[in-house]
Amino acid sequence: MRYKLFCSPKTLAAALLLVTGCVAPSKQVPAQQIPSLKDAFKNDFLIGTALNVAHIQERDQKAAVLIPKQFNAATPENIMKAEHIHPEWGRYDFDMPDKLVEYGKKNNISINAHTLIWHSQMPAFARRMQSVDSFRTFFNEHIKTVAGRYKGKVQSWDVVNEALNEDGTMRRSPFLQKLGPDFVTEAFRLAAAADPQAQLYYNDYNNEQPAKRAGCIALIKKVQDAGVKIDGVGIQGHWHVGRVPFQHIEESIEQYAALGIKVAFTELDIEVLPRNFQGADVNQRMQDNPGLNPYKDGLPDSVQQQLAKDYQQLFELFLKHKDKISRVTFWGVTDGDSWLNGWPVRGRTNYPLLFDRNYEPKPAFYKVVATKRK
Repeated sequence: MRYKLFCSPKTLAAALLLVTGCVAPSKQVPAQQIPSLKDAFKNDFLIGTALNVAHIQERDQKAAVLIPKQFNAATPENIMKAEHIHPEWGRYDFDMPDKLVEYGKKNNISINAHTLIWHSQMPAFARRMQSVDSFRTFFNEHIKTVAGRYKGKVQSWDVVNEALNEDGTMRRSPFLQKLGPDFVTEAFRLAAAADPQAQLYYNDYNNEQPAKRAGCIALIKKVQDAGVKIDGVGIQGHWHVGRVPFQHIEESIEQYAALGIKVAFTELDIEVLPRNFQGADVNQRMQDNPGLNPYKDGLPDSVQQQLAKDYQQLFELFLKHKDKISRVTFWGVTDGDSWLNGWPVRGRTNYPLLFDRNYEPKPAFYKVVATKRK
């Protein structure tokens, strides 16, 4: 019988959810009958989520229950980015990052620290620097101090974030302009010295696309050829419903793994709203108009089912290559937490994740769990 294969027989509602990914709004599955993502994939790869300050402080009881049940890895959304953790020359703010580490310890959640070097969300004082020597001192001390503070306390670091253009060339960031193209290698060298136990990743978006992937491979090889530790590459995975580039993703997993490193999907979400460009450059924006926010009152079933299909196909691909993948992290806990509600247009209603705004599993959630039952 189909129900016996896919679900607990306790309730017909639960059975229908697991088989079809659908349920009437009034037929919520009891919380104790909802499967756990981290348990489903415990022998495959870590399942992570992005945490904001409210999550870390456990202000919302529903989130406080949901997160430890579903996830065994976490990445901070903003609190470890340089403008927050290092707001002034010689002054660091470790309050929330320390709380994140304690949260992870309390809930048996591995922490991926994000991020040491990124051209965006830099401290204002560093952006204003004209002296190359002063900027290099900032670069060196920031990595040594921040990575050193969490030595042995985090599982991994996104050491360098988004250093490439779409064509695979180096982005003309303040780091490239002042320190030259070897800044990536030096960042990994410093991070490895500050925290030898941490896994060290290069992280980017669209680096599953052929041109950017080629640049990313060249960058990784450059670090390796210098004899510097690099453990993995993060593919952010900001994709669009109905247009997930499955072939490019599979090619990327295979080509990155051939370098002897692990692949992580670090910021996964599948956008359902219209947009006139690809990627995840936070500096890009679109002018608001009503047509760009079509689902204010709820997601049409056809889109919901396409979203579920995309997530199912993604996780089938991830499982096919589970020996090469270290972690799959969703960029947010619920749809209501997603950064895509405010970017590239503020105030939109987006639905890119596996849990809805009421902390309930969506059809996509059950399709993902069902990939382990095939």
